Amino acid sequence: VQLVESGGRLAQTGDSLRLSCRASGESLSDNAMAWFRQAPEAEREFVGIINWSGRQTDYSDSVKGRFTMTRDNAKNTMYLYLNSLKPEDTATYYCAATVTPYLSSPRRFAAASYEYWGQGTQVTVAS
Repeated sequence: VQLVESGGRLAQTGDSLRLSCRASGESLSDNAMAWFRQAPEAEREFVGIINWSGRQTDYSDSVKGRFTMTRDNAKNTMYLYLNSLKPEDTATYYCAATVTPYLSSPRRFAAASYEYWGQGTQVTVAS
């Protein structure tokens, strides 16, 4: 399985962005997928998770109400909508996938719970 993120760019405070994560190699329609982010000199941080069907999501408190995850299993693609961007959202955003339909808490928050990772896409938010 290969995951490829796209959509990252330089944005202004308050802007909106859409990140995409496209999977290839095999279908991930039965797998939970997630977004993590990592700022310079910081640990990789959980952003959100979406279950196999797209009907169940969970987000970190830092993005809840501003970020939304969706998926299109027909396109083998997951999306992250980033609204009301803040400078502290600046990071490399990584998509990830696990082999199960969903992950319970607290496993879903740990990067080690995910088997597949993309290379990341950079989001920079200027103040």
